[in-house]
Amino acid sequence: MSISTDGSVSGRLARRLRPVPAAGRIDTASRDSELLFRELLEALPAAVYTIDAEGRIIFFNEAAADLWGCRPPLGKKKWCGSWRLYWPDGRPMRHDECPMAVALKEGRPIRGAEAAAERPDGTRVPFLAYPTPLRDRSGALTGAVNTLIDITERKRSEEFEKRLASIVESSEDAILSADLDDIIGTWNSGAERLFGYTAEEVIGKPVTFYIPVDRHGEESDILSRIRRGERIDSYEIVRRRKDGSLVEVSVTVSPLKDPDGKLIGAARIARDITERRRAQEQQNLLVREMSHRVKNLFAVTSGLVTLSARSARTPADMAEAVRERLGALARAHGLTRPGLINGNGQPCQDTTLHALVQTIFAPYVDPERIKGHGFFIITGPSLPIGGNAVTSVALIMHELATNAVKYGALSSPGGYIHIDWSVKKDELLLTWKEHGGPSLDGPAEHEGFGSSLVRRLVTGQFGGQLSYDWKPKGLIIRLSMPVERLTT
Repeated sequence: MSISTDGSVSGRLARRLRPVPAAGRIDTASRDSELLFRELLEALPAAVYTIDAEGRIIFFNEAAADLWGCRPPLGKKKWCGSWRLYWPDGRPMRHDECPMAVALKEGRPIRGAEAAAERPDGTRVPFLAYPTPLRDRSGALTGAVNTLIDITERKRSEEFEKRLASIVESSEDAILSADLDDIIGTWNSGAERLFGYTAEEVIGKPVTFYIPVDRHGEESDILSRIRRGERIDSYEIVRRRKDGSLVEVSVTVSPLKDPDGKLIGAARIARDITERRRAQEQQNLLVREMSHRVKNLFAVTSGLVTLSARSARTPADMAEAVRERLGALARAHGLTRPGLINGNGQPCQDTTLHALVQTIFAPYVDPERIKGHGFFIITGPSLPIGGNAVTSVALIMHELATNAVKYGALSSPGGYIHIDWSVKKDELLLTWKEHGGPSLDGPAEHEGFGSSLVRRLVTGQFGGQLSYDWKPKGLIIRLSMPVERLTT
């Protein structure tokens, strides 16, 4: 006999479990039929039991005993054989409140009433009850039969689904699902935050609605692979937000199957990788800058040795000059380290442009030439440089001086640089003129990292302007920057 969860077996049992007449009136055929039917009840996988008109249990099968965890005495235990009963919300239920009692008292069948039975060992078994009253041929109520369906596994599945739904809903990642026609079926809060659309706005729409038109081909390929049952591991794509902006995401796509294993769609998990991209770009920039600085350090050190050798009379003089210049270089280099000054770990302090330029150029000063014009001529009014701008201004001057040592005026014995500035209409106007260096025939074919860095600082951070004039007799650099950004 098949058992269905709608309790229809109780109705069939009600038609078979009629009151037994007095023993003298039972013929052999009826007795054999009744015994056979009870054997069938014993063999059922569902819990089945019966009560008389007073509510006393007069029969239960092995499945019922297993569900209750005990074997109640027949004719004594009333309404239900379980040790304790509970409502679905966990409140205790009296036995005379159970579905079987209600069905008998009200004389009506009950379909799928939920409750939980507690066994003597303390374990609880949730079940659905399908009690049906029994009547004799005259219609008089003689008892009831009940079928109990153990729904433990269903409850576990429901609890698992609730936990999974909670995880999906609270996830920071965007999680959505779509059927095999690429129509969106679910859309979590993470997807709302990432793409800007609410679930109501997207459910029922094709996945392509938030994909840039020029990338629709990617979705066709994804859909083809999903229909073949393939899982697509993390790959990086671009999607469009509700405000029209584009966002880079890493997406994983997994096939969705129904309980029978049939492919019904795909689940997608998308993670915003914007910050990761920025971090990668910043890391690449730092690596390039470190490489650039190391190369410059060797070039500048070589230039300092050459400068020292020109004026040294003895090896001892040269060693002393090199040592002093390397110390000055270290102090100047400290100014180009973010958050530090002179490499001593102290926060950047306000200073003046004149003092800052002198610190940067100190490694290249030749005491023998101080009597004349030296390697540098610095002219201009006092201009305060705020702590937030010190490092960037120092870096600009350091890069310009380094290039002069490598390629410009400071690479020649008689070369020098004239740095002049003035302030007009709240703007710093600075001119860098190189004299006595190698003849120039124009800019380099490709802008180097140092020159690119100077351009980014002047035009980007300070919102200024920068120009190069490649005169045959020497490079002229002109830059302007708002004073307000330099002094804060």
